[in-house]
Amino acid sequence: MMFDWNDLRAFLAVAEAGSTLAAARALRVSQTTVARRIAALEAAIGLTLFEKRQAGYALTPIGQALVEAAREVASAAGRFADAASGAARDVSGAVRITTLEIYAVTILPPILRDLHDAHPGIQIELDMSEEPRDLAAGAADIALRNAAAPDGPGLVRRKVADDPWTLYCSRAFADAHGVPRSRDQLAQHPIVGGGGDKVWRAYRAWLQRHDLEGAVAMHQGSVIGLLAAVRSGIGLAILPSFVADRDPDLIRCLPPREGDPAAMWLLTHERLRHVPRIRTVLDFLGERLTRLAKA
Repeated sequence: MMFDWNDLRAFLAVAEAGSTLAAARALRVSQTTVARRIAALEAAIGLTLFEKRQAGYALTPIGQALVEAAREVASAAGRFADAASGAARDVSGAVRITTLEIYAVTILPPILRDLHDAHPGIQIELDMSEEPRDLAAGAADIALRNAAAPDGPGLVRRKVADDPWTLYCSRAFADAHGVPRSRDQLAQHPIVGGGGDKVWRAYRAWLQRHDLEGAVAMHQGSVIGLLAAVRSGIGLAILPSFVADRDPDLIRCLPPREGDPAAMWLLTHERLRHVPRIRTVLDFLGERLTRLAKA
């Protein structure tokens, strides 16, 4: 036996008000709609619920017997609506963010501190894997990535800022040796290579194009290692501009390659974009990173 929940609401409203007119006012619909819903409910269950009198609608004995059961259904529906509303407002629970280590230890800490202050019920799980996590498979909830234009099944993406990689040195290095601005000048200074397998492939290709691979004096196993080495004044290294341009200890040696499409992206999967805690973290990160990019 199937019937429309709105038909049951009309039944209860008429039972309590005594007429389709008064029920229509309570439900904020037309009197015709209420009468049609009563007729539809009676047809669906094969029972007559009201006697239609000149003074209004009077419950039949079977209608009277079913009123309490209808009230229980209405009460259960109300509890369901309350629970659903509460879940829609709930911004507590774990949120897994995957990003490069260099972002995780430079720009994210103060942002995540403020996120915790604003939403203490959210627990951030930070993954610093060099390899991109599969958001579609549930390996993470949110990704902060450097890419040209990330793509994948079901990905929802937001560009935060341009983020090309280029060559930097420390202020201490510049004071001691000057700021190299050309290929010939670069060849006279030590270069820190590495950054992890994925970064090193692109980095090495850049060095080979400029005939600078022979200038590599040290290899670091991660991007944060590159950053630490450059800060120490050992030599030069390619770093993401979003991070390095905001580091007071670093100086840009060369402009990024013209038309470099690399950018910082916030990503999630379409099935997660409206989950309250995920939406909250996405919006918070997006607002703060965009503000930082414009600073």
